[in-house]
Amino acid sequence: MTSLVNFTIQDEQIGIITLNRPEQANALSAAMLEEINQLIQEIKHDESIRCLLLTGAGSNVFCAGADLKERRLMTEEEAKEAVLSIQQTFTEIESLPVPVIAVINGHALGGGLELALACDIRIARAGARLALPETGLAIIPGAGGTQRLPRLVGLGKAKEIIFTGASLQAEEAIQIGLVEHLSLADSLMNDAISLAKQISKNGPIALKEAKRAIQMSLDHDLRTGLMKEYEAYLRLIDTEDRREGLQAFQEKRAPHYRGN
Repeated sequence: MTSLVNFTIQDEQIGIITLNRPEQANALSAAMLEEINQLIQEIKHDESIRCLLLTGAGSNVFCAGADLKERRLMTEEEAKEAVLSIQQTFTEIESLPVPVIAVINGHALGGGLELALACDIRIARAGARLALPETGLAIIPGAGGTQRLPRLVGLGKAKEIIFTGASLQAEEAIQIGLVEHLSLADSLMNDAISLAKQISKNGPIALKEAKRAIQMSLDHDLRTGLMKEYEAYLRLIDTEDRREGLQAFQEKRAPHYRGN
């Protein structure tokens, strides 16, 4: 039986998750969500992984969101549970300790865009369309879109995107800060891996603490956020990696971080 989610490791430190339902536009079925969740739990406890890429199989669609064919057969109670399941899965991805990069290889629609929003950084293929079209179906983005999009692009632009349901080209998305990098199809994955390598060469504990400090600041005022940042810094003071970083700087060589 073909796996609905593939996982590979590049250069021993970079994990790559690939949604593997290209014939169904990589739509998020219940079975796929279960596989994603199992994989996320494994990655969470794998200290060798320093950066994670998340992409879709095929060349046209990153992810079309929820599997609407499956959704149409659900009762109202089942539909409520399905929405909560997707939201919780994306929150699990967002809460991974390592940096997560969405490699948007094609259109990211509905839950597909919400999946990308749950990642830390987004790199998109030129020409890809991004949209939250849910209001056109008389629903709203229910997997984090109403919460994460305003934090990324600002309140007014987020309202416009959600209220109209209109799609944006990746070229426009980068102008408003919805994606951070734009790439051609032929070089997309190489560019993403290059970015992941640039991240992965840095101190792994520092990356985790930096991510945690940034994420926690979203729920606090500046004063509290600064205290959280200081607490994170204190946790790094007594690490071998910090001492290695100082030693490497003094010796004018590349540091060799081990995550301790």
